[in-house]
Amino acid sequence: MDPQDLCYLSVAELSRLIKKREVSPVEVVKAHLARVEALEPALNSFITLLPEQAMEEARLAEREILSGQYRGPLHGIPIGLKDLFYVKGVPNTSGSKIFDHFIPDYDSTLTSKLREAGAILLGKLNLHQFAYGPTGENPDYGNMHNPWDTERIPGGSSGGSASATSSGQCTLSLGTDTGGSIRIPGALCGLVGLKPTYGRLSRFGMTLLSWSQDHPGPMTRTVEDCALVMNALAGHDPNDSSSANVSVPDFTEGLTGNIKGIRVGVPKEFFEDPIDPEVEYSVRNAIELLGKLGAKVHEISWPMYHPSKAISSTILMAEATAYHSQLIQIHGSHIDAQVRLRLEAGFFISGVDYIQAQRGRRLFYHQSADLLKKVDLLVGPTVPITACKIGTREVKIGKTRMGVIPALTQYTRPFNLNGFPAITVPCGFSKEGLPIGLQLAVCPFDE
Repeated sequence: MDPQDLCYLSVAELSRLIKKREVSPVEVVKAHLARVEALEPALNSFITLLPEQAMEEARLAEREILSGQYRGPLHGIPIGLKDLFYVKGVPNTSGSKIFDHFIPDYDSTLTSKLREAGAILLGKLNLHQFAYGPTGENPDYGNMHNPWDTERIPGGSSGGSASATSSGQCTLSLGTDTGGSIRIPGALCGLVGLKPTYGRLSRFGMTLLSWSQDHPGPMTRTVEDCALVMNALAGHDPNDSSSANVSVPDFTEGLTGNIKGIRVGVPKEFFEDPIDPEVEYSVRNAIELLGKLGAKVHEISWPMYHPSKAISSTILMAEATAYHSQLIQIHGSHIDAQVRLRLEAGFFISGVDYIQAQRGRRLFYHQSADLLKKVDLLVGPTVPITACKIGTREVKIGKTRMGVIPALTQYTRPFNLNGFPAITVPCGFSKEGLPIGLQLAVCPFDE
């Protein structure tokens, strides 16, 4: 097999070859490191590369597998971590040079679980500064670029995770999602991106943004790969007070392909928002295909969908500012102007505003739960546009002009507010060859 071909395989495909000893983890890692070297000038996916460590781990994996100590589907698989998951002895910048010299002395829980599964870390991935933005632009470490068109954004904040996984620099990556930061770049880069239920995956050893809306999750090329990663990562963590103590299923059991009789709800409010005609065409075609495959598709109403975005933003701004308040006061001049503006705006949200938003959130949670008693899942667009040019601050969608941030987050943010699991899957391409994503969401812990 051509070494470069290894970079295009899914986790499932690659793991079968490794398990059968038809390919070595050493070959796999070498191929991916070569691809990183070839593509990094164009993509800028990584902040920190760990080639020597990765090769050492690959040789260890090879020895273990040859001696019959195969650990499972992630053994020998090259991965990347968004640069806010702690890795012992490796800088954790959170996308800012303020933290260039911060080196954790322990692993995050998810890092530890990936190590236990035998995954091989290639490096730490670029992100929007402090994970506070949906475009993937970063003045400290350079902007991230979309592999489908390097003049365009990959989305954010997990932009490096998306570009690296989409381009074959690594087989899978982990990102985080506070207002869509896994699903937005997933959709714009043609990936599967899963935001699990709030509390399903541990956040211990992870830089936070909004503690009540942050969700870590996998970014992969297939749904099966997401399931394999979830099998390795899910579970209660006593070190994380937000971690849910619930049973963990085998996430691959649902991959039957049979959706006959599933009740699919399509909120009419999704299409009341501005949406690019090409995106709407692809999304409606995908929904129609679900019906042809046996699902029962219904148009439904989700009255609080529109106000949920303002509720979510209020909570996010207050919590992000509270978390970074000392940083703003001490290092404000070193923070990206766009990010600093959003952080400082949080100081103007009163306690009354925050409490009222939390009350609205509770109402929205119950309305969402009631909606999913009538249908089994909600379906709609992930993002209303395809990837825009880097530096874009305003987009025109039909006759509507709006800021790029509210445009990118309009469909994803509600599921951070209610904490329900949501996934983006590819559902088509624009005439310019840019990916389009379909978002699906279900009840908590029904991933």
